[in-house]
Amino acid sequence: MSIYQAAISWQRQANEAFIDAKYSRAHIWSFDGGAIVEASSSPSVVPLPYSVEHHVDPEEAYVASISSCHMLFFLHFAAKAKLVVESYIDNASGIMARNAQGNMAMVEVTLKPQVTWYQPELINDKAIAELHHQAHQSCFIANSVNTLIKIEH
Repeated sequence: MSIYQAAISWQRQANEAFIDAKYSRAHIWSFDGGAIVEASSSPSVVPLPYSVEHHVDPEEAYVASISSCHMLFFLHFAAKAKLVVESYIDNASGIMARNAQGNMAMVEVTLKPQVTWYQPELINDKAIAELHHQAHQSCFIANSVNTLIKIEH
């Protein structure tokens, strides 16, 4: 078993009444390795100026965590198969909509990985699909969520 922690901090500004819902959603995520991330609600959820557009929002972080986890396992299985990956770029996206229970949820995440291989002649579409399948089956985050995860490669 492993334990992961994040410290989330928010502070009301002196000029904010708070009870009128006109307060900044900007906050900080701090992680045990020292990383600090400026975060906010999404402007599509809470309008500007109460959200901070250039900060990471929870929905973006959710999509990124699924993409990152998938990539790390994909790289692991490629290395195990002695296939050298030169680069991996994913422009992942998520869809927020009402789920079957009528609640707003991240109902779908689509991964769109573009992989560059050191020796592309050593790999075919079937092998790439199998690497993605193994990565998806092993991804801790994918195994923890109800979101439909699609992989377009």
